[in-house]
Amino acid sequence: MSEAYFRVESGALGPEENFLSLDDILMSQEKLPVRTETPLPRLGAFFLERGAGAEPERALPQGSKLELPLWLAKGLFDNKRRILSVDLPKIYQEAWRTVFSADANVVDLHKMGPRFYGFGSQLLHFDSPENAGISQSLLQTFIGRFRRIMDSSQNAYNEDTSALVARLDEMERSLFQTGQKGLNDFQCWEKGQASQITASNLVQNYKKRKFTDMEG
Repeated sequence: MSEAYFRVESGALGPEENFLSLDDILMSQEKLPVRTETPLPRLGAFFLERGAGAEPERALPQGSKLELPLWLAKGLFDNKRRILSVDLPKIYQEAWRTVFSADANVVDLHKMGPRFYGFGSQLLHFDSPENAGISQSLLQTFIGRFRRIMDSSQNAYNEDTSALVARLDEMERSLFQTGQKGLNDFQCWEKGQASQITASNLVQNYKKRKFTDMEG
């Protein structure tokens, strides 16, 4: 019998992703708008429209706008060599940060970015002058939404929560599920349906063997 999948925790809120985590693997594939700060030899054929007679070794010009997966943008980013610069996704720009500071609960985070907190934390890798504002916005958004998420998870016993959960980012969904599990476990305990401590099969088998030896 194959063993059940053991979920590996995300490391996205820290300095680096955990590449044993499926959540982080999916997050690292999300696209990030960037701009080249230097010509990139032999990459023009991959990123530019190839017209008739296009040269296969054509360079990608300086100033080209691209969308690269997060893992590739992080690998190419270098403050000293200035290969590329990152344009902040709209949801992390000042206009949206103002919306979050006014009332973070009105935003459908899953629609705007299913891994809002993890992806935003990884943006701090790029040394943007807006990093302080981004980190503060991420923290305040989480604080502003956390109480409602946990209150809802504790007051939605046997109720349909699909509409609420649909608006949460992946980390918030995990928190909501944890809250509901705690509520369900407590309800089971109140009803006397909690799991009882029993001896393991190993101990029971040992006792049986010992009893048989004594009889012999």
